[in-house]
Amino acid sequence: MSNIVAIVGRPNVGKSTLFNRMTETRKAIVDEMEGVTRDRHYGKCVWNGIDFSVIDTGGYIENSEDVFEKEISKQVLLAIEEADVIYFMVDVETGITELDDTVAALLRKIEKPVIVVVNKVDNNERRNEAYEFYSLGFDNIFFVSSMSGSGTGEILDRTVEVFNLKPEEEEIEDVPKFTIVGRPNVGKSSFLNALVGEERNIVTAVAGTTRDTINTRYKKFNKDFFLVDTAGLRKRSKQMENVEFYSVMRSIRAIESADVCFLIIDATLGIEGQDLNIFRLIQKNHKGLVILVNKWDLVEKDNHTLKEYEKAIHKKIEPFTDVPIMFISALTKQRIFQALEMGEAVYENRRRKIKTAELNTLMLEAIENTPPPSIKGKYIKIKYVTQLQTYYPAFVFFANLPQYIKEPYKRFLENQLRKNYNFNGVPIEIFIRKK
Repeated sequence: MSNIVAIVGRPNVGKSTLFNRMTETRKAIVDEMEGVTRDRHYGKCVWNGIDFSVIDTGGYIENSEDVFEKEISKQVLLAIEEADVIYFMVDVETGITELDDTVAALLRKIEKPVIVVVNKVDNNERRNEAYEFYSLGFDNIFFVSSMSGSGTGEILDRTVEVFNLKPEEEEIEDVPKFTIVGRPNVGKSSFLNALVGEERNIVTAVAGTTRDTINTRYKKFNKDFFLVDTAGLRKRSKQMENVEFYSVMRSIRAIESADVCFLIIDATLGIEGQDLNIFRLIQKNHKGLVILVNKWDLVEKDNHTLKEYEKAIHKKIEPFTDVPIMFISALTKQRIFQALEMGEAVYENRRRKIKTAELNTLMLEAIENTPPPSIKGKYIKIKYVTQLQTYYPAFVFFANLPQYIKEPYKRFLENQLRKNYNFNGVPIEIFIRKK
């Protein structure tokens, strides 16, 4: 399972620039406007063949310094709890500030690797000035310029070394892992409890490979899989005001360990921004997905309610709409066992492999009937397609001019695959390569 690196520190020291460089994105990660989507603070990094997640904990605090310190401390504490490695970012131009001292005091108390990243060190004079940061009391200190990328390779080398020093986690038996995710108070615990019931002899508690998740072996009605419960999030959220940030941190851990995710939403509230953040995390990680609309028994209904609700969800999750949506009640146990059957179906869809000859016969005919649009008089020809041997459905199409095939046509190719093969609930990756 992927490790997590959290970048912490006060604003304007270059955290988002380093984040962009590590994740190879060009997004404006930090926005001072309140309510910025937390999904933008999460990305993937690959270094020397090892992939890990990166969290940018950029603060969005205004007004008094007291509020500033309170919020900074809160974000750092959340990052400390969830991350495997902490990047403590500081700025050589301003030197050590009181806020830096506050963060350093928190980090010195933990037993996790802390790497101090001194930013904006782009000449020898600043390098000499940067040595003052050794007074913060940390061994791992690196001088970088996140703008130019100078020094970032050394940090990543050290990070990968730290990952390799971690004790290996015990592997859980190779059976499907269904993870229950969602915002606080949507009914995650109730759903699990309704499934497990009182017949404790049919379940076995297994130590989790991630902190604060509960892996329950479910063996009943000829079914065998793990249910991974992230309900610890509910209790914690009452103590933390910054629920959305905390939810994303926890969800990353839970999602990365899953084969299929049950995303539970509250029928009385509808699908909201935080639900969509978790939805996109599932999609980014290529996990199977079933959306469960819980508390359906509390909704006043007529003949059109269900279809209108489905339509509203599809509108918000576009363009990935080939997702099963089930309306359940954990309280009355309405459709909860059908939800498990749907999870098993999605699990099989995610493992689906298509023979190359069959794939080419089908897809090349569809491409011939609807070819890629020509660009500047150049005729684009796709000559071959094959499925990659990945743990999720991924297909590579070989073309003479791959650079001219844009997202709309890639969506056409994906839709053709979905039309002919059952990939319901599973994100598909389409790659275009030079033939």
